[in-house]
Amino acid sequence: MKQAEVYFLDKLAGILTEDENGYTFVYSEAYVAENGKPISLTMPLQPQPFTSDNMFPFFDGLIPEGWLLDIAQANWKINPRDRMSLLLACCKDCIGAVSIVDISNQPND
Repeated sequence: MKQAEVYFLDKLAGILTEDENGYTFVYSEAYVAENGKPISLTMPLQPQPFTSDNMFPFFDGLIPEGWLLDIAQANWKINPRDRMSLLLACCKDCIGAVSIVDISNQPND
C-alpha cells in the first residue's frame, strides 16, 4: 500500500491511497470542517471518499511528461505504468497549489 498526504496551499487537504483495490482519496475531517477549497472541480469537498480503479485524472495530470518524465524514470528506476510511485517521486513541489508528500518519507514524531 502506498499513501500520500495531499496539501492545498500548505494545508493538509486529504490522503491519497493506492492498494490492491485501486485508489482512494479522502479529504481530512479538519479540512472539510473548515470549508477548505476543493483540490479539483472533479473532486468536490465532501466527507465521503472518492474511489477509482485507476489513478484519478487530476493526480495523473500532476505527473511530469516528456523529457522530464524520462529523467525521473531513469533516475528513480520507476516503471512508467506505476503512476503512484511517479506521483510520490515527482510531485512534492509541483507548480500550483497542490503538493503530494509520501507518508512513508515523513519523520516520526
